[in-house]
Amino acid sequence: MPSMTMIQALNSALDNLLDRDPDVLIFGEDVGYFGGVFRVTDGLQKKYGLTRCFDGPITEGGLVAAAVGMGAYGLRPVVEIQFADYIYPAIDQLISEAARLRYRSAGQFISPITVRTPYGGGIFGGQTHSQSPEGLFTHVAGLTVVVPSTPYDAKGLLIAAIEDDDPVIFLEPKRLYNGPFDGRHDAPMQPWAKHPASETPSEYYKIPLGKAATVREGRDVTVLAYGAMVHVSLAAAEQSGVDAEIIDLRTLWPVDIDAITESVARTGRCVIVHEATRTSGFGAELSALVQEHCFYHLQAPIERVTGWDTPYPHLFEWEYFPGPDRVAAALKRVMEG
Repeated sequence: MPSMTMIQALNSALDNLLDRDPDVLIFGEDVGYFGGVFRVTDGLQKKYGLTRCFDGPITEGGLVAAAVGMGAYGLRPVVEIQFADYIYPAIDQLISEAARLRYRSAGQFISPITVRTPYGGGIFGGQTHSQSPEGLFTHVAGLTVVVPSTPYDAKGLLIAAIEDDDPVIFLEPKRLYNGPFDGRHDAPMQPWAKHPASETPSEYYKIPLGKAATVREGRDVTVLAYGAMVHVSLAAAEQSGVDAEIIDLRTLWPVDIDAITESVARTGRCVIVHEATRTSGFGAELSALVQEHCFYHLQAPIERVTGWDTPYPHLFEWEYFPGPDRVAAALKRVMEG
């Protein structure tokens, strides 16, 4: 099985579906001739032509609006928003049109669109290239929100997203594009080629949306994480010595509540990790769900380890992110509870 970076895995998913389904097409800012700012669509325009992979204007609202119309017409558009920070001009189209079309039309029309976008920090991109807006989209009924943490998952989840008949927000952790890391600024990134999760088939396959994965089994505490924070949590578990079970949510909404409750009911403790700001972040919803479903199993208060409640702090990027030290401290606190 070939080893791929996350960029290569996403490119492979798009290649597979462009080849299999003539209704799939890709467009966005610089995705055609240039191949995308992170090279995810590299070579696809040359292979499939200008009508299947093409550049769009710098108007995110217009790109998503066009995708909604294409989807209603019967196509399966994949729109790239160059950075998640740029997605806000398209919020109205995503919430008022894409998310509601099936319901507003009583099932006469669907919105099978996928909006791909790099999200999160770790590249010193500053305030307008580093945000984590997943909490905005999990709040919207009708949207599916996906965040992969490995190349294998990225490919299988993207294929499932494109083939889904409802709109999907597909958030790609840019810190993981070329390799995993242990969350520390001074630590070199480990190439995906040396990581077991980099083994990714070139052929078509998909991973069901709405299903979490247990990436580390443990008895003492359940850690709920997604995207880059999965790798931080794995490092924290080793550093702390706590026998932590780590659940990679993969799909934030609809979330796999069965996987969460089964794990927390068994361990009796829960730590939630995400890099977005703390207040009204998705971790608050996860905490409420755990409390509602597992209250009588909990042996300690639920812990959240998150980004700060500030505008994105460019100069303090690595202090802002939850790192292994902060997560390890939370693991130890819940074990003392």
